Amino acid sequence: MKSIVYTRHGSPDVLHLVDRDLPEPAAGEVRVRVVVSGVNPTDWKKRVGAGDEAATEADSVPSQDGAGVVDAVGEGVDGLSVGDRVWIYLAAHERVTWGTAQEFTLVPADRVAVLPADVSFDVGASLGVPAITAHRALTVSDAWPARLSPGALSGATVLVSGGAGAVGHAAIQLARWAGATVITTVSSAEKATLTTAAGAHHSLLYTDAAVASTIRSIAPDGVDIVVEVAAGVNAGLDASVLRTGGTVAIYGNDRGGTLALEFRPLLELNARLQFVLLYTVDTAALHAAASDITAALVDGVLPVGAEAGLPLHRFALESTAAAHASVEGGVVGKVLVDVSSAG
Repeated sequence: MKSIVYTRHGSPDVLHLVDRDLPEPAAGEVRVRVVVSGVNPTDWKKRVGAGDEAATEADSVPSQDGAGVVDAVGEGVDGLSVGDRVWIYLAAHERVTWGTAQEFTLVPADRVAVLPADVSFDVGASLGVPAITAHRALTVSDAWPARLSPGALSGATVLVSGGAGAVGHAAIQLARWAGATVITTVSSAEKATLTTAAGAHHSLLYTDAAVASTIRSIAPDGVDIVVEVAAGVNAGLDASVLRTGGTVAIYGNDRGGTLALEFRPLLELNARLQFVLLYTVDTAALHAAASDITAALVDGVLPVGAEAGLPLHRFALESTAAAHASVEGGVVGKVLVDVSSAG
């Protein structure tokens, strides 16, 4: 089978195409023929060795997310059968040789979810890290349910920072599905058009000096949940628009800067700051997210493509290095790698 591998950290040039033997699933695993692989910022960051990670093992394969068809089932696996269309998350977490940038991958059965029949592989490959991160950010508040469903966030106002990104896009869609009023902040009118297409009720420019007062005019009592991608630069804004008892769910620090907090305003708000990183989220929360996301898919939520607010950028498997370079360069939208045919 064809696989993209790397054996050292570095630029996209460390990625190369090789032939590997077709693996057999062990107990508790399934083998998936990957149709589409999704590329996320976490993939290139792992490739360059961000976080002081140890040297790579031989034949590390990138990409946590993907979608495809179950090809073989290991002993003890229930609920999945050969021929099932599925979406995959955290494929390479603590299993570096089994990322989705290859024709077949082995995945623990509990990191695989059935893809509804009318949902495309493109959507399936766009879920994983972005959608589960968004779900987690929307469900960590003590004041709101820990699961998402229609009506779960009815009456809530959610502020999504950077709504044109993949996580922001999923957060807008999931929050809207759950009944929230959704505000998002972006850097340009073009991105505002995308977030409106994704379902945001209000798409604002964070460059506008009056953005805080505009948010307050929409939510006079403050916002209930902030889904935050730029913690350092937005700390002051978040504190100024947060409702008493509100939650800021932080999953990124885009645009850089140190996260500095003013004690008294946050104290008086009884604010909650919750950091979100999927690699250390407990398994039960991951499974809950996958279940809710699949339910949203059944309801027609989480579409992708420019018309849905998330433009797609496609690459062939042998061009995975270019796909990484595109994500690393900050392309707006979702980068997908076409691995095999859907048939």
